[in-house]
Amino acid sequence: MQLPIMSVAPVVRTHAEIFRNGFANRRQFLHFQHYLTGLIVLENKGLTNIARCVLASADKTNLSRFFSEAPWQEHKVNKLRIEYMVKSTTAHRLEAKESALLIDDTLCEHVGSLFEYVDRHYNHGEGSYPLAHNLVTSHYVSGAVRFPVAARLYRRYEEMTQWADFVQKHFPAETIPTQKKQRTAFHQRIDPLLLADPAFRTLHEQFCTKIALATELVKDAIAHDLAFQWTLFDGWYLSPEFLAVIEQQGKDWISILKNNRNLETNSFVLLDAQGQRIQLTGPHIKACDLVPLIPQSAYKPLTIGERTYYTFTLTVRIPSIGKVRLVISFDNPDLQGTYALLVSNRLDCTAKQLITTYLLRWPIETFYQDSKQQLGLDEYRMRTAEAIKKHWCLVFVAYSFLHLECLSASLPKKHTSPQQSIGEAARQQAQALIQDLILHTHHALSNGQSIHDLVASLFAKQLPSIPKPVLCQV
Repeated sequence: MQLPIMSVAPVVRTHAEIFRNGFANRRQFLHFQHYLTGLIVLENKGLTNIARCVLASADKTNLSRFFSEAPWQEHKVNKLRIEYMVKSTTAHRLEAKESALLIDDTLCEHVGSLFEYVDRHYNHGEGSYPLAHNLVTSHYVSGAVRFPVAARLYRRYEEMTQWADFVQKHFPAETIPTQKKQRTAFHQRIDPLLLADPAFRTLHEQFCTKIALATELVKDAIAHDLAFQWTLFDGWYLSPEFLAVIEQQGKDWISILKNNRNLETNSFVLLDAQGQRIQLTGPHIKACDLVPLIPQSAYKPLTIGERTYYTFTLTVRIPSIGKVRLVISFDNPDLQGTYALLVSNRLDCTAKQLITTYLLRWPIETFYQDSKQQLGLDEYRMRTAEAIKKHWCLVFVAYSFLHLECLSASLPKKHTSPQQSIGEAARQQAQALIQDLILHTHHALSNGQSIHDLVASLFAKQLPSIPKPVLCQV
């Protein structure tokens, strides 16, 4: 049993009005506020629990229809949210040249396959393939301001096209390989034949790679007039197609470079410790093979904040990408252990400028952590993709509301990061609701309501009935 919630969270009450036009009627707008309150203050974010704990909320069935049937559109609500965030953060944002759009993706893992479009996606951290939805998102950072912009659901090619079913239909005698290399070769042999089926071709043409989704997100952020100069992402998104779109929009980019990427050997000169040119054989060298050739004396210490990096910088050409600025960075003076490789189209930037800017990417990681641990980004039980996308949309709204509370603690001067965490802001909302409950209880008892009737009214949705106390006669 949990404490009943008497009203919507104060942060929701403060900011919700701007979203009224995003809903068709007053009832939908109330569902919106109650669901946000549940996401922010309840440990269990399920529809059933929110409906049970929020006294003014409709029952689970009505709340469920709010996601599955009500004709509100998450993209319209998201547009209202972005416009509101831009307007509300003017005092905290920096100039565009110091601001960035971050691109990344995360897994929302589930048990069971009844969720629409759920599939097995690779988890890089654990080396496993859990059942999950893969969410590609964009995130805006400008000084202390940081909030999610938009999201796209990535669907694997085989799931999107129902590939296995079409293979079984057209090639019933074929066995689909399970090993990656053999499966890739099987795709190359079978897929051109499957495209002769109009139904398969239609699904094939609807497929979007993560690169295509990331491209949509960049264009979407620009369409919303977000002021940023940098686009930051990891090595997964370092593709010529994506970079071309970023540069066509007049933006700069920084990415992690995978250490097995080739560099063109005729595009740079590398000197040994004696200042003599190191002869490189072949037209290309892998980045991981280049690093051991660089003399230790070539690395320069670089302090950013409280950390010192040991860096080497040069301009190189990468096949299919072109000329880039490469920064090799270790976290120790002995140059031992792992290292980071950064690349950027900004050939004029120093190692300090590129590392400092790329560190702005960290807020998207904390967003994924906070939105999952605090706001239930991956705690949904809706079955349809339409309802799930609406849930994600409202998690973004809840996060944005809490972020505005965090920023209010940073006034009157600008800071480089919020002075309060999302978790602290959420706990303050829960404390405010407990205070409302205490005041309501005090007022009811002061006006003569019996304890039994009060408890029965407060917990009517959590307990089927509360028996009246029986007085024992002596």
